[in-house]
Amino acid sequence: MRIKDENKALAIREKAMEMIVQEGFDGLSMHKLAKAANISVSTIYIYFKNREDLLNQLYATATATFVEETMKGFDPDVDFETGLWQQWYNRYQYITQYPLHYRFAEQFRNSPLIEKQDGSPEFAFKAAMQRFTQNAIDRGEIISLPIEVFWAIAYGAFYTLVKFHIDNASMSGRPFSLTMEMLRQVFQQVMKSLRHT
Repeated sequence: MRIKDENKALAIREKAMEMIVQEGFDGLSMHKLAKAANISVSTIYIYFKNREDLLNQLYATATATFVEETMKGFDPDVDFETGLWQQWYNRYQYITQYPLHYRFAEQFRNSPLIEKQDGSPEFAFKAAMQRFTQNAIDRGEIISLPIEVFWAIAYGAFYTLVKFHIDNASMSGRPFSLTMEMLRQVFQQVMKSLRHT
């Protein structure tokens, strides 16, 4: 039996994520992945049972990285403005540091092929974010809104700007680079929309 090499597993995961982001899940086969990673197909099966197992492991890895990076220095009991800015800052750092993970997770977040595991970091993250938002509502820092409306206001502008940044193109097609000053400016407008007036 061959010994698993974590570096090789990491290389396979990264190449698979890259292929999936570029070609979609349907464009990925174990043969194409092996060729792209310059390894044998049998080597892939040392680390992954099948294509579905590969996708789920990739999603688990991307999610764990997202949670680890976005929870840095974040306290769900802190005041809302401080906490939301920490989330914006952490998410920006995560996306710029792990653009492949971000694009992969966005592409497959709601895929029926993904089996979300109980006890995964994603569940703890969602619980912390719900507590953070409810604390802010209870303290009267923000208005109570349906979750979809809250998310659209609290994060919609952020993710739009980040998309322009990672695509290096604005809506008009001109080059676009997001600055911290620009991010802060939009953040202040978002805060005005969420506060009691």
